[in-house]
Amino acid sequence: MHKCEFMKYKGLKDSILYDGSQIEPMWALKNFNIKGSSIISWIGPMKLENNEILDYEDVGLEIRSDKMLHLIVEHFDIQPADLRLCYHRQRLLVTIVKDVLEQMGLKIQRKGDDIFIGPGKLSVSIATCSASSMKIHFGVNLTTEGTPEDVTTAGLKDWIEDLDNEKTQNIAEKIYKAYKMELYTIEEDISKTRVF
Repeated sequence: MHKCEFMKYKGLKDSILYDGSQIEPMWALKNFNIKGSSIISWIGPMKLENNEILDYEDVGLEIRSDKMLHLIVEHFDIQPADLRLCYHRQRLLVTIVKDVLEQMGLKIQRKGDDIFIGPGKLSVSIATCSASSMKIHFGVNLTTEGTPEDVTTAGLKDWIEDLDNEKTQNIAEKIYKAYKMELYTIEEDISKTRVF
């Protein structure tokens, strides 16, 4: 078995404000005693202060929403952690989210690490590294309430009928399973390919 098979998942039932502290290394270990690579999901608001914004291009912008599905991904499989690989994995995650939502009948466009419904921006995301791990945050708007007035946004509740917390967590689990399977099949392909 490859270590990718041991990627853990936890769906939190409590609402948590995403304030940027969750992108810090070993957040899952410190808060939930989850060791190793993992995906943690939950439903909650988001508000980032300038000192918590990691993307220099976003400093000074409002980054907030009243209700989002949050995914925090952490990888320990490459030492030292690799920011380029982390961004590749972020794009893989974004593509999987797009696929899962399209399977539900939504028409999604992807531009880099963001997804859109029509002109409405549906997501926020960041990838980063510490000395020991690669981290990704991906947030999907469930509503447009509380989003910045100067940004055209979209929310899943406007497009998916009867979207409640249980259905939203089911979406998160589908994303986790598809992401884990992609990583595992990559490792399988590596292990059966003849190289020179």
